[in-house]
Amino acid sequence: MTDTDSVVCEKRGQAYWITINRPDKRNALNGEVIAGIARGYRTAHDDRDVRVIVLTGAGDKAFCAGADLQNSGAAFAMDFAKPNVDYADLLRLSQNATKPAIARVGGVCMAGGMGLLCMTDMAVSADHVIFGLPEVKVGVFPMQVMALLQGIAPRRLISEWALTGEPFDARTAQAAGLLNYVVPSAELDAKLDWLISRIVDKSPTAIRRGKYAMRAIASMSFDESIAYTESQIALLAMTEDAKEGLKAFGEKRRPSWPGK
Repeated sequence: MTDTDSVVCEKRGQAYWITINRPDKRNALNGEVIAGIARGYRTAHDDRDVRVIVLTGAGDKAFCAGADLQNSGAAFAMDFAKPNVDYADLLRLSQNATKPAIARVGGVCMAGGMGLLCMTDMAVSADHVIFGLPEVKVGVFPMQVMALLQGIAPRRLISEWALTGEPFDARTAQAAGLLNYVVPSAELDAKLDWLISRIVDKSPTAIRRGKYAMRAIASMSFDESIAYTESQIALLAMTEDAKEGLKAFGEKRRPSWPGK
């Protein structure tokens, strides 16, 4: 396997699949993987036919086991001349994305893999998957993962996971809000396809503007967010998708979305 094989990207209908392709390394993160995922996100957003991004790991052993610790010095090394870390930039990119992303979790999800899970909008997992934030076991801490995780899971659970480093199962992850669905391994792709189908028949314009608005109001007060969303719904009503949606509703037919 060459470095360029570390991430495989492909269109499957209206879904754009980004697959970490290092199953022999439990799909561990390195510079090439992070760069490949970022490229995949950008490519998906540049393609008007793509409606949803799927992020997954090759094989059935791991979604992503975190940083590649085979060369531990490189795993946490950084160029101090750079103000940003590549992994942090990937998380930034994901949060500014306006196309929905789904994590397909078919195997272990640990450490930095938890950050990849949290950077998506939805997640479907096999029921045997084990999750965790084991960084304290090797003398570090899931710093960047916290930036997203704290907005999803309850604080006391996050504290337990991060401070003990102990793993937890898929049902615990689902109860904490990390997963939308937990299914047997054999049903994982069918559930994923079902979820994709419930996205791609909806207005692409409404989804993209809606994701943009949700990101914008996340840190606003109620008064700020209600004023902001007042203007956003007025703008959305002026789009071609909104006009088509209302027309199709009145004519009792399926909409044909212009995507404008």
